[in-house]
Order: sequence, then C-alpha cells, then structure tokens
Amino acid sequence: MGSLEQNAPAGRGKGVETVAGTLREEVPVASNLVAAGGAMEHGNHHHDGVGVGGGVVNGLMKKRKMIPLPLEVGTRVLCRWRDGKLHPVKVIERRKLSTGPDDYQYYVHYNEFNRRLDEWVKLDQLELESVEADEGEKFEEKAGGLKMTRHQKRKIEETHAEEGHEEFDPASLREHEEFTKVKNISKIELGRYEIDTWYFSPFPPEYSDCNKLFFCEFCLSFVKRKEQLARHMRKCDLKHPPGDEIYRQGSLSMFEVDGKKNKIYGQNLCYLAKLFLDHKTLYYDVDLFLFYILCECDDRGCHMVGYFSKEKHSEEGYNLACILTLPPYQRKGYGKFLIAFSYELSKKEGKVGTPERPLSDLGLLSYRGYWTRILLDILKKHRGNVSIKELSDMTAIKTEDVITTLQALELIQYRKGQHVICAEPKLLEKHLKAAGKGGLDVDASKLIWTPYKEQGG
Repeated sequence: MGSLEQNAPAGRGKGVETVAGTLREEVPVASNLVAAGGAMEHGNHHHDGVGVGGGVVNGLMKKRKMIPLPLEVGTRVLCRWRDGKLHPVKVIERRKLSTGPDDYQYYVHYNEFNRRLDEWVKLDQLELESVEADEGEKFEEKAGGLKMTRHQKRKIEETHAEEGHEEFDPASLREHEEFTKVKNISKIELGRYEIDTWYFSPFPPEYSDCNKLFFCEFCLSFVKRKEQLARHMRKCDLKHPPGDEIYRQGSLSMFEVDGKKNKIYGQNLCYLAKLFLDHKTLYYDVDLFLFYILCECDDRGCHMVGYFSKEKHSEEGYNLACILTLPPYQRKGYGKFLIAFSYELSKKEGKVGTPERPLSDLGLLSYRGYWTRILLDILKKHRGNVSIKELSDMTAIKTEDVITTLQALELIQYRKGQHVICAEPKLLEKHLKAAGKGGLDVDASKLIWTPYKEQGG
C-alpha cells in the first residue's frame, strides 16, 4: 500500500493514519486541501467509503478533485443562489473570518446577472466539484447541464460589463470596475425601510468598517449605529427635504434643493444614490446642481421616494443628470413621474431637453417607456399628421430621442433625405397596448416654479 500523502492534515506531515495502522513517512504539505464531494474538509482526514474490516481504502480520492483552500481570487465556480439553483460565478474578493484559521467568505459576481446582485457567500454555498482549474478549460454549468466555452463566457461578461457603461472606454471601464468591485456597505436603514444596497459608494474612510448605515430620512445625515440615529432624530428639526416645495398633488410633493445652499444635504444624497447607481460619478462639488426630491407625505412628514438632479447651466442641453427611485418604491410609476416632471420643467424654460448619458439600465428602460407612451398618445390624437419637429415642440423631447424611439417602433422611414412618420392606426393601437398604462401623471397646473435663470442664478 502506498502513502496517503494527499490525506495529510495541513501543517502536519507525519503519522498519516490509515485503517491498517499508522504509516510513518515524511510528507511535504504545501496548502490545505478539500476534496470536492465532502470526503475531506479543511485538512481533516475523515474518509467516506473506507472498508473497516478489510483495511483497504477503495479508490480513496482517486475520482475526487482536490481543491486548495482558500479559493483564489479569479476562481470560477458554481454557487447556489437565493432561487436554490446553481449559477456560474467568479470570485472577485475574499476575506478571512475570525471564527477559524481556514474560514473565509468570498465576494462573487454572478455571470448571468447585473453587478447589483454581487454578494458575499460562504464556502458551503459553492459547488467545489465545479471549480475551474484552468482558464482555458470548459466550464460545466451543472445546474442546467450546459457547457460554456471560454468564448461564450467572455461574451456574457462583456455584455454585462457594458450595460449602462456604453460611453466608457475600455480602460476607464476597467478602472471603474476595479475601484468599485466590492460593495462596502451591504444595507442601509432609511425611515421605516431596511434596504439591501446594490453597488459601492465612496463613503469617508471612517465608515469603511460598516456593514450597515443608518440615515435620517429628512436631512440624510448617516451614522453607524441605531442609537446614534435615535439621538439625532430627537434633535433634527426637519420633517421634509430642505429647500422649496414646488409641487403638491394629493400626498405627493416635490422639493427643489439648491446644492449651493444645502451642500451637506446634496453630498449625502450623492453618497446614498451611488449605493444604487453603478455608473454614477460622485460630485463633491454639488454647488452646480439642483436636486428635485419626490416625497410621499403623511402626518409624520415628507418621506423621500426618489429624486433627479440637473445642472443649473448645461451647455449640452441636459435636463436631467441623475435619476433614482429607491428600491422600496420601485414599480409604482415614480420613475416615469420623475422623468415627466423633468420635461415639465423644460417646457417652463421654453427648451427641449434630454437626459445626461450614460443612463443606467433601469434608467434607460424608464426613458424608453416614457418616450414611447407620450409619442404614441400624440400620434393617435393627431392621426399621425404631425412632424418630428412638432412632436419635439409639444413634448420638449429632443428630436434625436423622438427619432430613435419612433425607429424602434418602426413608425418612421427615411425618404428623399428626410424622416417621414408612418403611423397606421392598427399599428399605433398595437404599440399602445404593449406600452401598458402611463403611470402617474404630472398636473402642470400644480407646478409653482421659477426657472433658475429667472431667479437671478
């Protein structure tokens, strides 16, 4: 019988115990090994399938892949997600826990999903038999019985990497993803909600050891502990965002906050928003921006559900810089309401507008939905007898956005050097049905607002 040197507990190397007795042999051990399939963990030499009476180890470990622990950054493996199914992931980072010498957590990216679902997982969530030993090796997705080649994996990664980052050059995108690869804050508490975060946000260094932050929902100050927030709330006089209320309809209110007059609030809002926006550039100089905060109001105060920001002076004609609906309030029509509101402001200014690029994936979906619904309603009302310029003037939507939306709907053709709208009633009805309900409407008569330039800005 040969030596069982693979089974030597890490850090030892003498006295490998077998059923037949103890084999004394010097065995060099480089690192801890774990047998995929559960026969050995963290170097412990408890063996399944050992013949106690015969003293023979039947094919011990021959068919089991020996995995060195901890797993290296860059390892590809299958991970059990919240749906109970196995999904291919890549290990982005790892961290040592205090519970044991070999106890690690792994920060993983799910190849099939957006980065917002990246998370820390424990070893028992990983299917070690699927660990990819070589970059050129085929990766078996056992959950679906599929095989992905290296080329297919690269295509998936490129597709997900580029979502919402279309205007980043490759070098800038790599730098962005390296800097923001691991979420530093996992959860926040804001008002009556505890919210799982999606992305990295560059909070000050003193908050780098926090898993959860507590926000005042009115002034957006943030602290590390619940009791600190309780003390703050006893002193905080605000019951709504600072600034002027410029719109109220039922229980909905909109507040305009000047970044120059409320600098700390503006910066805290940017920190908060970055937790849910992958592409967002964090502006520390908020003096140049106006923030429009949408709130649900009750007898306790006005509670932020989302916001958008815009530059006070945009040379490119942008009417919106950033837009966010907080996760607890999504799928309620607030995103399109914020977009519609930005265009109502543009109408008051006598301008056409367009959002600043790049848009997030969810932002782009919201804009496409809004543009589609608005333009289809007008085309139906005018029976298609309207020009692109007239559509732009009526809606304050930039002509380029009008054209791309109508092209996606196949309602426009290019003839003799100009775009011609071709809107058959049946086709309009089909698109309107697919577009669904328009969501919350902005009542322009309830908007009490003076453009910034007319305020002397």
